Amino acid sequence: MFLGLDLGTSELKALLLNDQHQVLATARAPLTVQRPQSLWSEQDPASWWQALQQVMDSLQRSHPEALSQLQGVGLSGQMHGAVLMDAQGDVLRPAILWNDGRSAAQCEQLTQQVPELSRITGNLAMPGFTAPKLLWVREHEPALFAQTKRVLLPKDWLRWQLTGEAVSEMSDAAGTLWLDTGRRDWSDVMLAACGLDRSHMPRLVEGSEVSAFLKPELCRRWGLPDRVPVAGGAGDNAASAVGMGLVRPGQGFVSLGTSGVVFVSGARFAPNPAQGLHAFCHALPGRWHQMSVMLSAASAVTWAAKNLAFADEASLLAAAAQLPVSDRRTAPLFLPYLSGERTPHNQPLATACWFGLTAAHGRESLAYAVAEGVALGLRDGLQTLGSPEPALQSLSLVGGGARDAWWAQLLADALGLPLTLHEGAETGAALGAARKQGLKFDIMSTSFFLGRRSVVPSAQSGMPLWQDRIYIFLLKNAANPTEFFRIPPGRVVELGAQVSV
Repeated sequence: MFLGLDLGTSELKALLLNDQHQVLATARAPLTVQRPQSLWSEQDPASWWQALQQVMDSLQRSHPEALSQLQGVGLSGQMHGAVLMDAQGDVLRPAILWNDGRSAAQCEQLTQQVPELSRITGNLAMPGFTAPKLLWVREHEPALFAQTKRVLLPKDWLRWQLTGEAVSEMSDAAGTLWLDTGRRDWSDVMLAACGLDRSHMPRLVEGSEVSAFLKPELCRRWGLPDRVPVAGGAGDNAASAVGMGLVRPGQGFVSLGTSGVVFVSGARFAPNPAQGLHAFCHALPGRWHQMSVMLSAASAVTWAAKNLAFADEASLLAAAAQLPVSDRRTAPLFLPYLSGERTPHNQPLATACWFGLTAAHGRESLAYAVAEGVALGLRDGLQTLGSPEPALQSLSLVGGGARDAWWAQLLADALGLPLTLHEGAETGAALGAARKQGLKFDIMSTSFFLGRRSVVPSAQSGMPLWQDRIYIFLLKNAANPTEFFRIPPGRVVELGAQVSV
């Protein structure tokens, strides 16, 4: 048995898996964000610990036998946050989170103080990272900064509570601006620039290493074996990639959520900070990853649906899909910078607009322009990766926007790469709803039809013959739906298709 703990911004999630990687149980506990001033975003670490105890107590009540066989714990979670602790290990103030924007001035200060910052860290100094947050504390809360003896990232503070050990791992540490990312070690130069040294930092391990062991009293409380190891774990995006099996060089994903992310695994440290590209350590030894981020992706469609009087995002995308090809060619261009932009422009004050708008354009043309503009913005991010080695053959597509097949096809055409989608995610919810309505069925006398789909660029994009390679890629890397939904393998009929539009 294995336990995964994920500390998000809005909730803490626990996932219990058996030796066959089948999900036995999940538990969740909500979290809230405090914003006492403009640009501030904070959470009390005590709420994380309370949430963790809540989910563990829940699992202990529902699956005591499984927990008694627990073999290991994995940690993932929100990156970039700062938990400040004194010499006794007590938390000195609320944690400053990844989406806190108060430290813009400190970013400029840090960049001027350490001209080689980008070369060392692989990134630009941005308010989201951890280091400028500590500079802000040093400037605005000097007495509290003087008491600070250790700084931990959010998930690593939970590790401290679980094990009594101060440990971090490479993927999360790379998001602090204190890591020499290429060397996978703390940078004395970057620490000194913030008034810190190695004594303030946790011990570093690789994500796949054993970092520590659960405290005996917690093992007794939750009915666990006496000595349960806790793996190094991973930051949220690296953990997502590992979960999808995207760890080999040239593998990656596109996330079409509120923001847009292009994530590609690599075998070497390959920064491009001038265009706002992030270069981080991956969660496995000898691996790094590059990541472009656009700040408004699916959120741009949400904004447009509201302001163009569509019922919802699906209605807007349906209208865009129906726009004739001739009208698409004359549609305006949409610059999707509703919240500024990070990659590749690194312009927090960038603004959005429709370019080329005329009286002949209706709201369907505007809807199409928004969907296309997001796709082209993600292409901008992809191009900042340069020429990854090996060359990209395909990407997985995740996020809420991936549910719309037409938009996924548009994105595949824009990127010039096959995008892999996995269908059937709604099956479990559908069965649950059916049972609530009184439908009774025997799982061992029920046949389940599951399908998989690949979205590929259209013939007009000039793609080479990729079919054999993409089939092999899907065969090796697609999630097994029978395991995900805990369906008996003997009751499954799997339907597969390769689709080129």
